[in-house]
Amino acid sequence: MTEILVQQAAGERNPSVTRVVEHPAWPVLKDAVERIRPWQSKDGSVDFEAEGAPSRGDAEHAVRTVIGAVDELSPLLPHDRAYHEALGKDLARWAEGGFEVPDFLDSLLAFQPAAHREDGLEHLVVFPMYTQNGNPDRNLEAVVFRMVWPDWLAELERTRYDNPLFCGITFEDFTAGYDTNSAVLFPETIAVREAPERFTWGAIFCDREAARFRRVTDAAVDILGLELPEDVAALVHDQKRCEEAFVLWDMIHDRTHSHGDLPFDPFMIKQRQPFWMYGLEELRCDLTAFREAVKLAGEGVPQARDVQIAVIFDRMFRFPVTGERVRNYDGLGGQLLFAYLHKHDVVRWTDNKLSIDWERAPQVTNELCAEIETLYRDGIDRPKLVHWFAGYELVSRYLSPHPGSTWAKGPEALDLSLPPRKLVDDVLPDEFPLSMFYEALSKKLKKVIASTRGITADGAERVAA
Repeated sequence: MTEILVQQAAGERNPSVTRVVEHPAWPVLKDAVERIRPWQSKDGSVDFEAEGAPSRGDAEHAVRTVIGAVDELSPLLPHDRAYHEALGKDLARWAEGGFEVPDFLDSLLAFQPAAHREDGLEHLVVFPMYTQNGNPDRNLEAVVFRMVWPDWLAELERTRYDNPLFCGITFEDFTAGYDTNSAVLFPETIAVREAPERFTWGAIFCDREAARFRRVTDAAVDILGLELPEDVAALVHDQKRCEEAFVLWDMIHDRTHSHGDLPFDPFMIKQRQPFWMYGLEELRCDLTAFREAVKLAGEGVPQARDVQIAVIFDRMFRFPVTGERVRNYDGLGGQLLFAYLHKHDVVRWTDNKLSIDWERAPQVTNELCAEIETLYRDGIDRPKLVHWFAGYELVSRYLSPHPGSTWAKGPEALDLSLPPRKLVDDVLPDEFPLSMFYEALSKKLKKVIASTRGITADGAERVAA
């Protein structure tokens, strides 16, 4: 426990420390977690027989260090006291049980950030978890973050967009699992013995989303020769405005998964469906946020215009060319939005320059949202397979399927004696390839997008400077 004794003495010399990341115990905690992570297997357990594995004593010492550091930091966060007490017990039980597959259900149930949505409120969490769009393994992670809950957002949630589980957050610091593309903290990613009856919170890092948006959009605008209106250009260079846009976008998007005429499980967690159905669902939620932003802008909400720009630019510039071309449903949604706007003459690619009809963009974007909503409403009365084909038809009206696609040939090309979930095997990994426009853009944006890995607000501001 030498490290803890050292930081205790340091803490006594710094009684004015109020932020977790400024306390001497934070680097001690972070270092101990980073030592533990490489020892873990994919499921979070530690195999002491594996090459390079620690001794049981070294692993126990590292966990004791984590527990001690959390104890030192917890007084800075009295609202998390019950969680930190449960966390210490879960960590100790994991060590005492021989570092088998971790079970942090008790501490997960004790962590209730949505019950204390206060702007700027700081939290420290330690969990064995995978990070969505980041690390696929359930490694131990430590994250310090702050709540984003300004009065204007709280009022909109209370009066218009009830979403009691949603938490907008920003990074203070993190371990290696978040030095990735992950911008969410979701309870379902945490290692537990059994899933809770219901999850009580879900958090999205609006600072990372905003910083990533700014860097990619700035590069895309330059590459495409797009002339921006003065207010739009100002948005792209303002981190705080972008964060406010994303936290409003995220709050409306998140609740949309369970609102509307829904022919299937809105989150589709337990279903195996063709990836274009996931793409349509995510796009539906984004376009619903866009439509609501149009309404809010008419009512004078200053963040609403920014949400519209963020949805269009992030969907058109970053989504289609981010990630692998394997069942990339977010990429598909971005391609669909661009193609729809292009076919309706809202965006034009002429003389190697992109232009946007800003006046018509809201109306035409809302028309795409209406097409998807009609698909959903009609889908309530359709068999599953018929609904999948209807979704395919909608997408293929604007995007060309792969020439080798079996699905593009229609139902007669499939073995319809098989259950629908088996027919998903006939979907190509890249059923709707990139257009020539996006192939060219992808080559020019590839390095920029890669550079956003692990980005935070500080990183965005350094680049802007």
